[in-house]
Amino acid sequence: MVEDLSLFLVFAAGILSFLSPCVLPLIPSYFSILGGVGLKEKSVQSSFSFRPNLVFTALGFVMGFSTVFITLGILVSATFLLMGGVLFYINVIAGIIIIVLGLNIIFDFLSFINYEKRPFFAKHLGTGSAKGRARGAPAAFIAGAAFAVGWTPCIGPILTSILFMAGQSGQTVLAAGYLALYSAGLALPFLLAAIFFDVFLKYGSRFRSLMPLIRRISGILLVIIGIMILTGHYSALTMLIQN
Repeated sequence: MVEDLSLFLVFAAGILSFLSPCVLPLIPSYFSILGGVGLKEKSVQSSFSFRPNLVFTALGFVMGFSTVFITLGILVSATFLLMGGVLFYINVIAGIIIIVLGLNIIFDFLSFINYEKRPFFAKHLGTGSAKGRARGAPAAFIAGAAFAVGWTPCIGPILTSILFMAGQSGQTVLAAGYLALYSAGLALPFLLAAIFFDVFLKYGSRFRSLMPLIRRISGILLVIIGIMILTGHYSALTMLIQN
């Protein structure tokens, strides 16, 4: 049960990252560029229409950001192991940082961290024709990696908390597993949106009214993770998982 709670928090964090205000509203534009689907084309139907090319490029995008996230998890875990005796103080600082980030998502009192470095392709989202747009798995993989590196204001706080959880795990394999699970939580709705693109395009805008609620849930999740790390309870969870 303890293990399930920890894994659930990581997976839920990935889903909440997808539902964040700087990701969900731009999903149609991502697909428009990477999959060559024009948002105003007659080919966009009001019912289900499977698009193999769109799903294929979505897989490349998912693999791109997953690779970066898992690599970050391994690097953070290795860094924590090298710090040895100061790990207790790192956990205290990490817990406080995550709690502050969670509260900021809810109350938005730290405007200076709302800066975002958008990937190179984001400047052209929703513009131009389908012809000449970056398509195919290689281009999608690069775009996904750029997304992971550069899109920070919404997924950054949640990703930071997961990276600290990975660092506390004390095992490289377990750290990679946490980030893989986080990536899966982010990837699953992304792939579903690609498979059911026309349905998503028709009904996706209705989720925007839920953005304030999603922000609060995300903030509460981070505060819970921060408290667990600050009080040492997450370390106890990690030990139980390893046993």
